Amino acid sequence: MVTREDVLGVLAQVATPGGGSLVSRDAIRALRVEGGLVSFVIEAATPDEARQFAPVQAAAETALRALPGVERVQVVMTAHGPTAKPAAPSLKIGGHPTPQQGGPKRVSGIDRIIAIGSGKGGVGKSTVSSNLAVALARQGRRVGLLDADIYGPSQPRMMGVNKRPASPDGKTIIPLQAHGVTVMSIGFMLKEDEAVIWRGPMLMGALQQLIEQVAWGELDVLLIDLPPGTGDIQLTLAQRFALTGSIVVSTPQDVAMLDARKALDMFGKLKVPVLGLVENMSTYICPNCGHEAHLFGHGGVAAEAAKIGVPFLGELPLDIETRLAGDAGTPIATGEGAMAEAYARLARRLIDGGMS
Repeated sequence: MVTREDVLGVLAQVATPGGGSLVSRDAIRALRVEGGLVSFVIEAATPDEARQFAPVQAAAETALRALPGVERVQVVMTAHGPTAKPAAPSLKIGGHPTPQQGGPKRVSGIDRIIAIGSGKGGVGKSTVSSNLAVALARQGRRVGLLDADIYGPSQPRMMGVNKRPASPDGKTIIPLQAHGVTVMSIGFMLKEDEAVIWRGPMLMGALQQLIEQVAWGELDVLLIDLPPGTGDIQLTLAQRFALTGSIVVSTPQDVAMLDARKALDMFGKLKVPVLGLVENMSTYICPNCGHEAHLFGHGGVAAEAAKIGVPFLGELPLDIETRLAGDAGTPIATGEGAMAEAYARLARRLIDGGMS
């Protein structure tokens, strides 16, 4: 007859990782010896240790089967508690930018960087940015979209993504994907109603991180949705990074065009080529009667483009479905219809123009 002492004697000879044996480390629980059946539990301290004990379990079973009188061996592995979670790397956004020598530089893996700006807020620049990014992606381009409006990030809502990006080492940021576009925004790091209250250097540091520390991969084009106006973000972007060009969005309204001209003047002084102008909210078609109205005027942006000698990329109507789609996180350019085709034409004009 096999005895309990015989079994423990065998298990005392089975070594464990880190030294000692199953018996000396008090890892044996619920040992039963019934005729030729031996059963017991190996209790490890953690699930990680239990995985390390897998070869030990096999060695114990083999040794016991060699013991005279043992016909069957049943061993179960268990663990005290859950695996201790490693401390998450601390990823901090904002702070003073690092010094840079030698002027604007290219970003590895990105062929073209296009800044999308406006002289004033409320002209639909972010809507144009998200839909243009989707339209370019639908035409086979590898597209990134950076929401550089640090104070008022809107791309998380418009692109329908709100997960915090991973950072495996506390430095590299893994961007999110939506509708075929690689997306990054300071909004991913914040609660939706949380304000960013930073002075200029913090903004500059954040912008640098959102471009240089993000694992963008290989992109044909990175679209940068700028904040409105002509401030620190625009200046830092143009001075630190080699921009392929810019697109200026405006409504045809005279007041909007006054500010759009300031944006154009800014890009000229920063030596950033203007690839074209977009007239947003150009017309309004009544969904009930089909009447076309020009709520903000019409044709002012096209006239300005002709005046200064830059391409006019197209008109985009004021459209409630575009607004609803953006609020729902599914840009209108992802579907079919007149507005999706309008953005597809805009994308084709950029592609045909070489985006350079």
